[in-house]
Amino acid sequence: MGKRSLSPLHRATSHWPAKRRITVLVTVTALLLAVAAAAALLTSRDQGKARTPTAPASANPSPSPPGASKPGAGTGSVPAPPRLADPLAYGRAAAVMLWSYDTRTTSRDQKLAGMHAWMTAEKKYTDWTSLSAQVPDPVLWSRMADNAQYATATVTDARFPSAFKQALAENPTAITEAYIYAVTVTGKQSIAWKDGGGGAEDRSVTLAVQCRPGADCALVSLASNVAP
Repeated sequence: MGKRSLSPLHRATSHWPAKRRITVLVTVTALLLAVAAAAALLTSRDQGKARTPTAPASANPSPSPPGASKPGAGTGSVPAPPRLADPLAYGRAAAVMLWSYDTRTTSRDQKLAGMHAWMTAEKKYTDWTSLSAQVPDPVLWSRMADNAQYATATVTDARFPSAFKQALAENPTAITEAYIYAVTVTGKQSIAWKDGGGGAEDRSVTLAVQCRPGADCALVSLASNVAP
C-alpha cells in the first residue's frame, strides 16, 4: 500500500527546523496581506475624508483615545509582550498589537522595535520579514503622522485552523519539535485621524506562535495561507 498523502501544512509542520520552509509558507501570504491592508487603509481614509474635511497640517493632534497603551521605553505606544503560555491567548494579544498603532506618539522605528520584542529568540524559526512588512513604509508613515492617525483593535475570535488541527491529528508528535502553533484571529480595526476623520474594517490574520512548555509564548511569523 502506498504512503498516505499528507496535507501541505502537515508537510511544512513536520519540518519546522528548516527556516526556508517557514519562509515559503508565509512569504506569498505576507505580500497579499500587505497589499490588502494598504488597500483597506486607503479606502478607510478616503471614506473618512469624504465625511469630514481635513484641517490644515498645523492643527493640533487630538488626545489619545481612552484605554490607549502607555508608551514604553523606545517602543512608543507598542505594549510589551504579555507573559502567556496559551497560544490562542497570545495570538489574540499579538493581533491587537499588530493592528494597533499611534503615529502621534510612536515613530516607525519604535513600532518596529516594539513588534520585534514579541518575536521568538530562536532565530532558526523566526521570520521577522513577514511581520515587519506589515508596517507602512517610512514615507507613508510620515504622511499618517502628519494627519495624527492612529488605530485601535478588538478581537472577536481566535482559533486553531482546521488544517492545523488535521495536521496534528495525523502526526501528534510533530508539534513537539518546535511547539509552533497556527492561530487564526479575527477582529476589527478602527482608524482615526485629526478633525474627526475615521473608519473601521474587519481584520483576520493567521499567526505562527511558539509556546514551549514552561516558557512564555512568542511570535514566529505570519502563516495566513493556512485555511481557517
